[in-house]
Amino acid sequence: MTSQGPLTTEAGAPVADNQNSETAGVGGPVLVQDQALLEKLAHFNRERIPERVVHARGAGAYGTFTLTRDVSQWTRAKFLSEVGKQTETFLRFSTVAGNLGSADAVRDPRGFALKFYTEEGNYDLVGNNTPVFFIKDAIKFPDFIHTQKRDPYTGSQEADNVWDFWGLSPESTHQVTWLFGDRGIPATLRHMNGYGSHTYQWNNAQGEVFWVKYHFKTDQGIKNLTTDEANQLSGMDPDSHQRDLREAIERGEFPSWTVQVQIMPAADAATYRFNPFDLTKVWPHADYPPIDIGKLELNRNPQNIFAEVEQSIFSPAHFVPGIGPSPDKMLQGRLFAYGDAHRYRVGINADHLPVNRPHATEARTNSRDGYLYDGRHNGAKNYEPNSFGGPAQTGVPLWQPVQVAGATGNHEAPSHAEDDDFVQAGNLYRLMSEDEKGRLIENLAGFISKVSRDDIAERAVNNFRQADGDFGKRLDAAVQELRSK
Repeated sequence: MTSQGPLTTEAGAPVADNQNSETAGVGGPVLVQDQALLEKLAHFNRERIPERVVHARGAGAYGTFTLTRDVSQWTRAKFLSEVGKQTETFLRFSTVAGNLGSADAVRDPRGFALKFYTEEGNYDLVGNNTPVFFIKDAIKFPDFIHTQKRDPYTGSQEADNVWDFWGLSPESTHQVTWLFGDRGIPATLRHMNGYGSHTYQWNNAQGEVFWVKYHFKTDQGIKNLTTDEANQLSGMDPDSHQRDLREAIERGEFPSWTVQVQIMPAADAATYRFNPFDLTKVWPHADYPPIDIGKLELNRNPQNIFAEVEQSIFSPAHFVPGIGPSPDKMLQGRLFAYGDAHRYRVGINADHLPVNRPHATEARTNSRDGYLYDGRHNGAKNYEPNSFGGPAQTGVPLWQPVQVAGATGNHEAPSHAEDDDFVQAGNLYRLMSEDEKGRLIENLAGFISKVSRDDIAERAVNNFRQADGDFGKRLDAAVQELRSK
């Protein structure tokens, strides 16, 4: 297809690199001076109003997190400081691509966004029901979601768009293999796991740093739907997942999850066989075994879906002392993008709403006025420092600094010994039973066969061929058979 000229910014300047955001050295944090990234994310957040651009279709409930293991050797977070300690939570589940009125039982990742109302402020853990994601750099996120949403010309999701992007983005192979396997359509929200997905920093009272991944293992057991079962259920009851969650809590059958963490000492990260900050990769359990630390239970339904589910906001930038970010480039982009989305969609004072404000402490800021401002400050001074008894800085950072070096630039993430885009997808395929492999091939082939061009289909199949020879061979045969009909 003929090129339409160079990709540009909104002001018309050519974009030099649309694959890698600008960082402080190789593997360092993303820079605010990367205006192409910030413009792209900010514009993307404002493309739909008033529903969420992504994760529009959701359900939520309040609950309780109970700490069952002493983790003070790794983090100084107070809500994780004492065995038996309980913290109020709010959890929002969601699909990614569908609109607000779409069906629940679809093949799509599920958002797993958890708010802890701690005594040191709210801590938001924004994850999915998958341990990995399709891309590893936030600069590609708007492009990816555009392929999943309705095409601006046809008004429908287009197989060409989906597989053209995935075929040209080999890093997506692992997540796509996961998504088109048996767990791609959970039977209910109660019967699926949740994951923090990103890597985060924990730091203890001695200032030691650890990298951590969160896992939420369902105590109800894993249950999934086949494609045929999901298609039938979506037509009969598009609200199936929301209804099941609400009614289970109403019956007193409170769903719960065992909370686990994988802990990596900071010194391990540089020489680990996979890039530990790559969102398309997992840490194999044999390397860093999951450790049980708590129990999450959902036990109270919201009284108003709009006020408490649709107006709820979650941001991975909402940290508490002892927890912080990592150099994960997807996470770094989301630190900006989530808060920006909420300020646009709900308003600059969205944090004042009951579902979003701290429940176990009080927010004390000098920000005033604007949409939804509730006048909470009365006549207090609105600057710091002041000599009128206003809130003051603590001088104690929430997380420990990360050493960086090198020149600024649009750097690709650093490569580790066993890093490639296919190894973990192949490992996942080889873990499956023959029946699971058969369903995976059928699900993938059914979608790939819908593309209009042979080169898009071949490129898509080739990614799976590189993950595992048998995988690619069987998928190619299935696609060829369907496309010949």
